[in-house]
Amino acid sequence: MTVTRSVEMHKAGFVNIVGNPNVGKSTLMNQLVGERISIATFKAQTTRHRIMGIVNTPEMQIVFSDTPGVIKPNYKLQESMLAFSESALTDADVLLYVTDVVEEPEKNKEFLDKVAKISQPVILLINKIDQSSNNELGAIVEKWHSLLPNAEILPISAKNKFGTDILLNRIKELLPDSPPFFDKDQLTDKPARFFVTEIVREKILLYYDKEIPYSVEVRCDSFKEDDNRIHIMVTIFVERDSQKGIIIGHQGVAIKKVSTEARKALEKFFDKKIYLETFVKVDKDWRSNEKELNAFGYNPS
Repeated sequence: MTVTRSVEMHKAGFVNIVGNPNVGKSTLMNQLVGERISIATFKAQTTRHRIMGIVNTPEMQIVFSDTPGVIKPNYKLQESMLAFSESALTDADVLLYVTDVVEEPEKNKEFLDKVAKISQPVILLINKIDQSSNNELGAIVEKWHSLLPNAEILPISAKNKFGTDILLNRIKELLPDSPPFFDKDQLTDKPARFFVTEIVREKILLYYDKEIPYSVEVRCDSFKEDDNRIHIMVTIFVERDSQKGIIIGHQGVAIKKVSTEARKALEKFFDKKIYLETFVKVDKDWRSNEKELNAFGYNPS
């Protein structure tokens, strides 16, 4: 007698998160992954790279991608950021388009038209619904349905975890049968040094105003780990001497505060004592220099 066993298929796929700035993409990513993968602040253009967060179960692997907010670029850095977002349209098994209750639906219509043309499943997420009434939400849903008629629409509040479980279950249903793309114990595609630079940059975004955070890039020059602690050296790059003075602050007060807050966050992230050394250098017009941008990892290809 021949005995046959049913083999349970494994599901795996890429779920890419796109949308305009400040709609809550990074907050949503962190909620879905269950870890703080993406930095999230109240300022636009916080996310500059395409960042993967991986959710694993024995029978499934979901590879989420957080992307920069869609903007019309004014310099090469923003061109690279837009390229990251557009690349997410081409390799998604499921696309999550995030908006919120206050955003004008036809903002960045050119990108929205590209979303409307893709053949993969699209879930339109209306975030921050705690900031609207039922009547307002109904009108918003109707407007978005006219713009993306083939998309599923799901109201959520990523910050309050409302609707995220429903979303995750729907994603699981849409995933294709596939072996895993990454090792089952892998959480992200980014190395430790990347998260060092992101955490330092997050503190700069929170502590400085106006143009300063957007003129800054951070490089991790050294990451040396032993059993007891991690010794990290980072360089903060700015475009102007005047910006360097602002970053450092009077008698070094500003940079000391940033370094202290970054060290605390890094200790929480790596669950280890951190010794952090911080330097500030001028790299004139790095945001418009293609060679410099490539060195900082802004090559979408």
